[in-house]
Amino acid sequence: MHKVAIVLFAMAAVLSGCVVYDEPPYRDSGARYGYSDRGYHDRDRDGIPNRSDRDRDGDGVRNSRDMYPDNPRRY
Repeated sequence: MHKVAIVLFAMAAVLSGCVVYDEPPYRDSGARYGYSDRGYHDRDRDGIPNRSDRDRDGDGVRNSRDMYPDNPRRY
């Protein structure tokens, strides 16, 4: 019984380092305002920073044609 406990403890110690954790790309705390946890602005949360995003509010209208490029409800 003592050997079984030692083997189980050793297996648990080895397997505890084999956990896969997939971190979500954005946290809810700042995503509402267009901030990601990586330090850049991304209003529509598509992974492209606003500085280089052609449609930064995600409404389907390019910023150059959008009268309100930061408001997804108006274009």
